Amino acid sequence: MFVTPERLNAWYMESGLLDAITPGTEDDVREATAVREAVYRLVTDRRLGEEFDREALAVVNAGARKTPVIPQLTLGGRHAEGTTGQALATVARHAVELLSGPDVPLMKECGNPECTRVHIDRSRGMRRQWCGMESCGNKIKAAAYRARKKTAPTASAH
Repeated sequence: MFVTPERLNAWYMESGLLDAITPGTEDDVREATAVREAVYRLVTDRRLGEEFDREALAVVNAGARKTPVIPQLTLGGRHAEGTTGQALATVARHAVELLSGPDVPLMKECGNPECTRVHIDRSRGMRRQWCGMESCGNKIKAAAYRARKKTAPTASAH
């Protein structure tokens, strides 16, 4: 998703981190990609019960030490604007909170073999398989339905 500065900015806006953002650069894309990969590594380490990768830990902690987005209360409600650096610092801080918090046992990787997203499973019985029904869940269910229809015996008229 972070292939261009514009896509990175769009992701920050779509995620609700910012309501307005200053334009980003290619360096911002590289830094965001590095933090994303470090977070993924740490999430994987935590899910597998392994010790955190020290290099990934250093990347996320360095990001978390920077100035985050500072939301403001306005007459219209909450408003947050900032830079891509502030948005990335906020993401790193969220990762620190997630990986040190009570939701760690609820983290699962999406059951779609083509997806690498991790989600928090708060479903009853903890049986959620996909990152989201609107994306991976529907794709997997539709493919399974088509496969069943293809292999189902057809009724022949005698």
